[in-house]
Amino acid sequence: MSVRVVTDSASDLTDEEASALGITIVPLSIRFGEEEFVDRIELGEDEFYARMAASADVPGTAAPAPGAFKVAFDNCFEDGANTVVCINLSSGVSATLEAAEIGARELSDRDIRIIDSRSVTSGLGTMVLTAGRTANNGASAEEVVSVVESLKQRTYVYAALDTLENLKKGGRIGSAQALLGNMLSIKPIIDFSSGVVEEAAKLRTRKKSLVWLRDKLAEHGDRVENLSVMHAQAEDIEDFLELLATVVDPSTTRVGSLGPVVASHAGPGVVGMSFTLGD
Repeated sequence: MSVRVVTDSASDLTDEEASALGITIVPLSIRFGEEEFVDRIELGEDEFYARMAASADVPGTAAPAPGAFKVAFDNCFEDGANTVVCINLSSGVSATLEAAEIGARELSDRDIRIIDSRSVTSGLGTMVLTAGRTANNGASAEEVVSVVESLKQRTYVYAALDTLENLKKGGRIGSAQALLGNMLSIKPIIDFSSGVVEEAAKLRTRKKSLVWLRDKLAEHGDRVENLSVMHAQAEDIEDFLELLATVVDPSTTRVGSLGPVVASHAGPGVVGMSFTLGD
């Protein structure tokens, strides 16, 4: 394979998805108080959620060290790659992209393309999976990069939060700061489509927030592609999927769990969706 794809663990790909396409995942780290764990390696998803439920500390995250990216790039080249395309979570909320760029500079004689997805979780994951499939079909590095750049302009990410506490304490609330004034009395919707957290809506009940997501999707009709639903162990996820089934074919919807990186900031119970728009 001449082009290999690398990403980070905020992409929320499963091991099976990544392995099937030869995608390398560089993990971020998760912090609970003074304890720090490497995502997916030292801290699995189930343990993370159990810790978050039991801990008084809101979990935090840390970008990978540049050396972790250098090792990942080296391994790709040792496996026969001519070019590495590395697609990372938005630089608007993390230093992960910067770490990847520093790691790439340590291999200045190699062809490494670093892309800021301006997205996260399944929005990022869709770009990475598409890049992996494109590379596996024999595309050039330029073609893989072009596909990702096109998706960046057409990818939307929305989430219904159960609490703003994690975003507030984690410092990732961005331009949605105005939501904090009545955070206890609303169920907010955030829009991450621009690569930072923005306010999309303020609803009074959880049910209304899920209906808002359904209606937002319905606005785009048949243009919706690559629909993914991600959640942080939300008890009402099946209710949401039933809502979506009234506007989209359920068999085309990818459903998965939010990994520790995103769930640390979005908080427990969040339900989110990402999709791209076709022509």
